[in-house]
Amino acid sequence: MAKLELRELGNTGLKLSSVGFGASPLGNVFGNVSEKDAIDTVREALNLGINFFDTSPYYGDTLSETMLGKCLEAIGVPRDQFIVSTKCGRYGSGFDFSAERVTKSIDESLSRLKLDYVDILQCHDIEFGDLDQIVNETIPALQKLKKEGKIRFIGITGLPMEVFSYVLDRVPIGSVDVVLSYCHYSINDTALEDMLPYFKSKGVGVISASPLAMGLLTERGPPEWHPASPELKSACKAAAAHCKEKGKNISKLSLQFSLSNKEISSVLVGMNSVQQVVENVDAAVELTTVWKDEDTLLEVETILQPVKNQSWPSGIQKS
Repeated sequence: MAKLELRELGNTGLKLSSVGFGASPLGNVFGNVSEKDAIDTVREALNLGINFFDTSPYYGDTLSETMLGKCLEAIGVPRDQFIVSTKCGRYGSGFDFSAERVTKSIDESLSRLKLDYVDILQCHDIEFGDLDQIVNETIPALQKLKKEGKIRFIGITGLPMEVFSYVLDRVPIGSVDVVLSYCHYSINDTALEDMLPYFKSKGVGVISASPLAMGLLTERGPPEWHPASPELKSACKAAAAHCKEKGKNISKLSLQFSLSNKEISSVLVGMNSVQQVVENVDAAVELTTVWKDEDTLLEVETILQPVKNQSWPSGIQKS
């Protein structure tokens, strides 16, 4: 059987599974997940070749980290067999990117995750902070944590693309190892693609999240709070209906589209059931053996062309 592809992450030496496990659903942010179901889901992910798990103290107000830690401990997988990324600066109580808070934050996260170190620590949604503080205070604090061995690599996350270049142009090359962008590499929005050569020039690896554009590219449609324009929502609804008419699934097509760009090291997908894990891995493996459905993709791209790269405000309090 074909295996899940591993991809190098920038200059870190890490090899991430092309599908990454977004652990925010383990924090019950999309409905209740029992500890048994969480353990079964993480176990299935590991069995099927997913080695990259992403969480944050913000997800479920620390519950996602706690649950992921319980899962990894229960399964007993050797530490060198998985890669864990968590975040700092965004919490249930709000934002705090101060050196003091992020230094304390990693100890809290390690305790919840039951780990001695995390592979990647990322500043979470930096557009809500003071970018100059991120440059002059937060990243230097994370570099100290790196020297102490509590973290191996440093990352930044956000929705607006310009926050990445603002920070990366103001820190020495090698200070930031990873960027995590979301909702900018899916069928309706490929803005991330234009930034890939720039990230490469800065020695930074790229992770992309939300290949389904926070629910836009699903048959069920986005949650009520989704900040996209009515025009964008309507176009995505039409695209989903078109796929369904053809006996296709827009979510699978969207994931395969996102996975097809190998400059992106891993595509993070939130998962909270064994079935979701199986479906996501099957879609990725199918892509390496059969390639994606070019005809349907072209039809969907045509439907979405009028709203291509139409973004939305980043003030959303996303889960």
